[in-house]
Amino acid sequence: MSNIVEITDLRKSYKGGFEALKGVSLGIKEGEILALLGPNGAGKTTLISTVCGITTATSGSVTVGGHDIIKDYRAARSMIGLVPQEISLEPFERVINTVRFSRGLFGKASDDAAIEKVLRQLSLWDKKDNQIRELSGGMKRRVLIAKALAHHPRVLFLDEPTAGVDVELRKDMWNIVADLKADGVTIILTTHYIEEAEAIADRVGVIAKGALMLVEDKDKLMARMGQKELEVQLDETLTEVPAALRSDALRLADGGKALIYTYDTRAERTGITTLLSDVAKAGLTLRDVVTRQSSLEEIFVDLVHEEEGAA
Repeated sequence: MSNIVEITDLRKSYKGGFEALKGVSLGIKEGEILALLGPNGAGKTTLISTVCGITTATSGSVTVGGHDIIKDYRAARSMIGLVPQEISLEPFERVINTVRFSRGLFGKASDDAAIEKVLRQLSLWDKKDNQIRELSGGMKRRVLIAKALAHHPRVLFLDEPTAGVDVELRKDMWNIVADLKADGVTIILTTHYIEEAEAIADRVGVIAKGALMLVEDKDKLMARMGQKELEVQLDETLTEVPAALRSDALRLADGGKALIYTYDTRAERTGITTLLSDVAKAGLTLRDVVTRQSSLEEIFVDLVHEEEGAA
């Protein structure tokens, strides 16, 4: 699969010497969902704003569909849709006119059938004649997406699209993103909700202090960096880990009714067979055994802490 967005050594510095982007290079594949994770101030929004032509880079280059965002900005920009963090809509305008206006900004001919398709896709058709001020926060975010899609972009940037919406609406947004991907739209998502990346992303990028720490297939990242925990549930209650079982990888849990064993999925030997044998030798009775994979959130926190420690 070819790259539809190519970012090469992108840098952004401000007066006073602050570097918002530190030589970011990234290729984004056509038709994929890429989640960009990072703490506040990491550079996520600066990166998106630069690619979308809102912010001018200090140096480096970006192409979208082979079009340079500076030398051929009209062609590049026509391929991009942006859903910003802030809800900035004309409160007294009607939904359908708001979306029509956005289509017109890109020089697209009037096409009510296309507008209807976008509004129906986002469950906004029954709200088409409502004024923006009459909509809920979640519906306003849907209008932002409709505006971004009105000119049929091939690349869609979603900057914190579910910020401030409830869990049910958040899951609806995930479904919308999945539908857009099925239509071949490339999606770049920034989020503070780690579960979003875990649920819908193909690849995950981690940004900290303006630097891109890694970009990797989500499942491979979790397999490579994640740890598993084995919970050995016991019939008896322990006050401490038996001497024969003491290890840095083993700890008591559940009020002494369970032993938690942490192991590396990359290791040649996990040590589970030996552990279970030693548990039996210690005279302990197993009630159940449960495993748990490290979440993407835990991996992300570890990566950011490593970066902060190295700074």
